[in-house]
Amino acid sequence: MAKTTFGEEIYLRALTGRIVGAQMLTDYAKVAFISPRNIICGAISAAAEAAYIGETAAQAAHFIVEPGKEEEAAREVAAFQPEAVVLMFGGETPIEETKTMFVSFLKELAKAELLVDLVVHVRIFAAGGLQAALQDEQIREYLLNNEVFVYTANLDKGLFIYNLAVIEEDGSVSLEELLAFPVTVEHADLLNRSLRDKTLAWVDA
Repeated sequence: MAKTTFGEEIYLRALTGRIVGAQMLTDYAKVAFISPRNIICGAISAAAEAAYIGETAAQAAHFIVEPGKEEEAAREVAAFQPEAVVLMFGGETPIEETKTMFVSFLKELAKAELLVDLVVHVRIFAAGGLQAALQDEQIREYLLNNEVFVYTANLDKGLFIYNLAVIEEDGSVSLEELLAFPVTVEHADLLNRSLRDKTLAWVDA
């Protein structure tokens, strides 16, 4: 099976972002999208934002997180006062750096006491980002006071799965399936070629 080109990786984010924005977020009137400064995370965020706005005519905004600037980004997000925050952490930034930014940003959201629904991107979840964040007591308490959702995929069945993250007091987390969205053959092919050879702790719902 041929690996994806970088152009196909961008197109894959367009297809995935469309599902996230048009089908998973439509109950919200105001959504903040958060990503590191990289092309792939920007691509999926922009696709989700466009689909969300097109479907709902509601308000969205995009915020960039950079190393050492997590507090600044969290302040900007809190000032926007969203109903939901979509955490699009992944892309071509090295995964350990991405996980560090993800955990640091959640720590700053916890300090800001921003009460919102949080939607976690599959790649950072598959890489253990949420699990790492839950090791921090302040973040864990914060997430226990908010609804946390994760979207994953069942590659064999060609589905995106929207899950509630059930977080326990000890920091353990399990996923409870809420909705399933079929993907096209083209989308499933790109997902398989992009992900099947990656060394990620991929979660098949």
